[in-house]
Amino acid sequence: MLDTARTDWHSSAWDLVTQLGEADGSVAHPHLTMLISPVAPSRDLSDAVHALCAVHGDHPGVAAEANRHCVQPDACEWLSAVAEAFVAERSYIAQLAAAAGPIPSTPGQAETEAALIASRHALETLARSERRGCATGAVAALVQDWSTIRLLLDAAAVRFGVEPVPASFPPVAETAAAIVMLGGTPATERAVSFGAQQLFAQHRALWALLDARASARHG
Repeated sequence: MLDTARTDWHSSAWDLVTQLGEADGSVAHPHLTMLISPVAPSRDLSDAVHALCAVHGDHPGVAAEANRHCVQPDACEWLSAVAEAFVAERSYIAQLAAAAGPIPSTPGQAETEAALIASRHALETLARSERRGCATGAVAALVQDWSTIRLLLDAAAVRFGVEPVPASFPPVAETAAAIVMLGGTPATERAVSFGAQQLFAQHRALWALLDARASARHG
């Protein structure tokens, strides 16, 4: 068992991820809040689903890519469980995208597609990082942020006539314990924090892009 001092130190890595998520994650972005509301325009919901499909809908995804490289061997079991859960999430997103219909016509579509590809590549780069803790932090942030994104996906499911399905991620306590262990030194804690910050930044940019696209359509 870890002694008290080590446990106190380790717990700060997960605390950092959750605090960053509360301040900078999807839950703090007003456009996502609007999308989750019952009065969200269907075109905006559809646009968001297609964007999430572009960023997170392709195999292997952030968690599987991080697990493939597995710079921190102690993370492999947890990463494998998260990656397995995302297999179902990708299927869910694809089903929602099909039900939502075509991408809403919006000015600047080519620029949007380039931005989404760049975001996916940035996340893949994070997942392949050789810095111990970086990919772990990114995946932890993704799991933390996905609980909010799932509210959007389930709202889209209701709107577009798809049966919502439950997520199958590891329990929060299991993820927290993994990050407590994996962020157990000053260096790995900093790397976990960096990976989480970068993941949240990509998601903030996504919601900002979708907000701008909604304004262009409604303007």
